Amino acid sequence: MTLSLFEGVTQRQAQREELCPGATVLRGFAIRDEAAIFAQLSNITTAAPFRHMVTPGGFRMSVAITNCGSFGWVTDRTGYRYDRANPENGKPWPSMPDVFLKLAQDAAASVGFPNYVPDACLVNRYEPGARLSLHQDKNERDFNAPIVSVSLGISAVFLWGGLRRGDKPMRVQLTHGDVMVWGGPARLHYHGVLPLKDGYHPLAGACRINLTFRKAA
Repeated sequence: MTLSLFEGVTQRQAQREELCPGATVLRGFAIRDEAAIFAQLSNITTAAPFRHMVTPGGFRMSVAITNCGSFGWVTDRTGYRYDRANPENGKPWPSMPDVFLKLAQDAAASVGFPNYVPDACLVNRYEPGARLSLHQDKNERDFNAPIVSVSLGISAVFLWGGLRRGDKPMRVQLTHGDVMVWGGPARLHYHGVLPLKDGYHPLAGACRINLTFRKAA
């Protein structure tokens, strides 16, 4: 029994991939919770359906978005921000499920960010062709807390850049169950997602779901 425990720890450590100081990919970290995650996703998207938001420049995002938690990230012609209420209906965002919170906390703690308490979870749905241009996550009030990003469904190519937009990004293949954590010196690195290719996953269908946990306030 003790041997099995240590084998499990060793295996999980071997699945870690450090991209730079402060940024780590945890391969397959979320697979153990996949059934519970998708059950809760169904409840969240029923209460707050996905929608394609519009950027301040008037462009319709190719990624469909919803949120859960005390705050939700939104964008419209007035700017990017966090709101306590869904602008579509004025109601609070669905609460963050316990399985979501524990997954984010476990992932953060495993790479050196203990006591992480995210108050927002941005849920992105990528269909084939959807992409996310290079950007920084900087609408949060406190940059001391890390970002925890969970990949589910179809594989995607994640772009991991530097602290300047012009820095050449690294291409990182993210598959179902991978969790990426970045904070500390990597907190404001630019990142994005290349256009999603066609594919299929038994739980997500022909799309990719991304959960991004943040400490907004």
